Amino acid sequence: MASSTRPEFTCSVKVQYLPEQSGDGHHAFAYTVTIANTGDVAAQLVARRWVITDAHGRTEEVRGLAVVGHQPLLKPGERFEYTSWTRLATPTGTMRGTYYCMTEDAHAFEAPVEFPLARAHGLH
Repeated sequence: MASSTRPEFTCSVKVQYLPEQSGDGHHAFAYTVTIANTGDVAAQLVARRWVITDAHGRTEEVRGLAVVGHQPLLKPGERFEYTSWTRLATPTGTMRGTYYCMTEDAHAFEAPVEFPLARAHGLH
């Protein structure tokens, strides 16, 4: 029998408010996601689903294959990083989603991710 394997991707996110893309009642945010293979088997990110919610509870769902045109195959310990963006009608909100992944021997698993979107209030 084959030894048991543990597929796992762990996600971390950095968010940045984009004042130059904001205005006319919209607030733009860039987010950089780092996906690390923290399991012990190679696996590929195949698709993703996002639910974007603004401060009024309005939601938008985004689904699709790949992330920014890539379906990275990550060996244990490898990372993939990408940056994308979204716009909200409010200065705060949340993004929560799932990356749909597959091991090289065709076992599916999911990697959840959730993070706040908020305009930083700094001193001017």
